Amino acid sequence: MRLILTALLLATVVHAQQSAAPKPPPAKAYTDPAHTDDDFAIQGEYTGQLDGKSYGVQIWAQGGGKFEAVSYPGGLPGAGWDGDRSTVTKTNGQRGEGEKTAIFTVKDGTLKAEVSGQSILVTNTADGVRVMELNRTSRSSPTLGALPPENAVVLFDGKGENRFPNSRVDEPIGALMEGITSEDTFGDCSLHVEFMLPYMPAARGQGRGNSGLYLQGRYEVQMLDSFALEGKDNECGGLYKIAVPKVNMCLPPLTWQTYDVDFTAAKYDAEGKKTANAKITVKHNGVVIHENQELPGATTSAPKKEENTPGPIYLQNHGNPVRYRNIWVVRK
Repeated sequence: MRLILTALLLATVVHAQQSAAPKPPPAKAYTDPAHTDDDFAIQGEYTGQLDGKSYGVQIWAQGGGKFEAVSYPGGLPGAGWDGDRSTVTKTNGQRGEGEKTAIFTVKDGTLKAEVSGQSILVTNTADGVRVMELNRTSRSSPTLGALPPENAVVLFDGKGENRFPNSRVDEPIGALMEGITSEDTFGDCSLHVEFMLPYMPAARGQGRGNSGLYLQGRYEVQMLDSFALEGKDNECGGLYKIAVPKVNMCLPPLTWQTYDVDFTAAKYDAEGKKTANAKITVKHNGVVIHENQELPGATTSAPKKEENTPGPIYLQNHGNPVRYRNIWVVRK
């Protein structure tokens, strides 16, 4: 009987091992714009006009020479588009092996768009007549490089000031690496942080450049490469399960971006009972994406529970190489 049971057990273990699908290798993450792949040059933002009307296009790389182009009437998000997602169109494209351009076929095959990385040339497929041209544009946050006021607590400046114990610095670019907690704690405050998301064309969803800014170690403003996506509560600028950003202001990966945050801590009475929720206003790359948004409690995966104490600035390690610089806080 023991021999039979042992044989059955071994057979079960062997079958389970054979049935288990091997884990796919982690998606490659690029952190240096000078060393990427051939698709990186095509990914980006483009603008142009047709019949006096402005249009914006965001193209994001999906790996293996595949792309999606997202077109916005009026201009790019935060720069002309009115936010009506029903007017947005999406088109798939492909770059041939060894080729420098990607081809997109639109309007039921009547139009062809050829993307070189510097421009998008749209032509009629029937006669090759040019319809319109859009040129590449590179946006940057108006608060990029913002200097801290005299009364600010400088947490990291890349010049010797670093108030994140046991943190690691990516020396080639002089920026902090993910998974850090400030030694200082804060209540009501204003904060500035600059961050760069990695380029991970083969990754999807929460595996694509994931990190987060936690105020007081409790309330997260999501960081994620959600360039050209809808802008959900678990994407860049989202407050997880609380609020979506008013507009998805995520720029292409390997672009320095900014969060400028005004935070009001939760209020408690003398008995320690909460009398008012925390509130937050967030500007992403200079555009307001949350305004006086209430935070009913600590967000998912917060390292600190909600209570009547100050808390640190925490920049999450979610397994992706996100980088940070120019971090400072002003206490209110």
